[in-house]
Amino acid sequence: MRTRLALALLLAVAPLPLAAEVIGTMQPAAPLTEERIAQLPAAEQAAWRDYLARSVAAMARDKAVLEAERAALAEAGQPTPAPPPDGSTSGTLPLDRDPVWYGGAEARALADNVVSFQTPAGGWGKNQDRSAPPRVAGQHWIGADLKAGPYAAQDGAGGWSFVGTLDNDATVTELGLLARVQAQLPGTDGEPYRQSFRKGIAYLLAAELPGGGWPQVWPLKGGYHDALTLNDNVLVGTTALLQRVAAGNDDYAFLPADLRQQAAAAVERALAVMLDTQMEADGRPTIWAQQYDAITRQPAGARNFEPVALSTGESAAILQFLMRQPEPTPAMRTAITAGAAWFAAHALQDVAWNASDPEAGRLLIPEPGAGPLWARFYDPVTQTPIFGDRDRSIHDRVDEISRERRDGYSWYNTSGNAVARAYARWSAPG
Repeated sequence: MRTRLALALLLAVAPLPLAAEVIGTMQPAAPLTEERIAQLPAAEQAAWRDYLARSVAAMARDKAVLEAERAALAEAGQPTPAPPPDGSTSGTLPLDRDPVWYGGAEARALADNVVSFQTPAGGWGKNQDRSAPPRVAGQHWIGADLKAGPYAAQDGAGGWSFVGTLDNDATVTELGLLARVQAQLPGTDGEPYRQSFRKGIAYLLAAELPGGGWPQVWPLKGGYHDALTLNDNVLVGTTALLQRVAAGNDDYAFLPADLRQQAAAAVERALAVMLDTQMEADGRPTIWAQQYDAITRQPAGARNFEPVALSTGESAAILQFLMRQPEPTPAMRTAITAGAAWFAAHALQDVAWNASDPEAGRLLIPEPGAGPLWARFYDPVTQTPIFGDRDRSIHDRVDEISRERRDGYSWYNTSGNAVARAYARWSAPG
């Protein structure tokens, strides 16, 4: 059953008078808590309690290891190491080189960094320079020790933030590199990378939400980070990796049958989640939101300027992924056809999203022949573009939000072009 918005969650806004420029207010997403689990039917509570307990235990282990390492350093009179340098994880972990390259010194140095920064729970942090030296005892696994930083008071995990995440292609990218490196080192030299890979897959399986899909951060961090996440390729990227694991071909041939079977089961659940969360309006399938409440699977907002909405970038990725499936089911075909039709119907023509006036900042301007473009977010009910600001206000015109948000966020994109090209190939006869 595709996701239908509950009446109380329509747009997740507080309605305001029609004459007002602000059309609503973004409501923060609810975290996964014991209190919320207790409100579920009795038969559903055990799975969620087990999941939450698994998360709490994993975070406690991660913290205990770091604290023990730092206590040992303090006892020896040695300082706490500086956090690792920030950077682009995917930019420093190439996955498209010639296979032979992955057996060389450069790739192995990257793999050594990856293994060293794997958390005790089995995941990795995000936005890290993997060409930097390996982790040393007492060094944080993430690029900033938020426990003592100014963000700590706002952080749902008490300053323990993104220590294990699928955000920004983290964890999936590290696992992709490890698979390639170990394939070039079939003997004992490759065993550390194989062990780290298996631990990473166990992390993904442990982080999987009851019923399928993954949160943005695990162990759970709180807020929208606990939600079932499509944003930043979390659902598609993780499912695609587990499909490769389940197939057990090429770089993944070393994996045991039981792990491949577990991966295959997680893939089936994830595909069901994709179909279940395609949203409907007036009884017709549309596209997808960025994230959904983990328990209710109702669409959820994220940051203050990211309200409940149909989200074109994430939806384009889902549609292209479904079109790559070798044996699409009738339900997949229905979802693909409906999604492609939605994109075709909502293309914006003869407009450009640019900064033509340095004083005014980025604006949507008339430009004959330009386009097509799509807004990043659409109201799930009216299916017209909406825009959020840092004060949680929701607008129906991009020029009504602050200059900082207009210039600092991708409010329009060309994602529908990729959908159209893929759909033309997918639907072609023969």
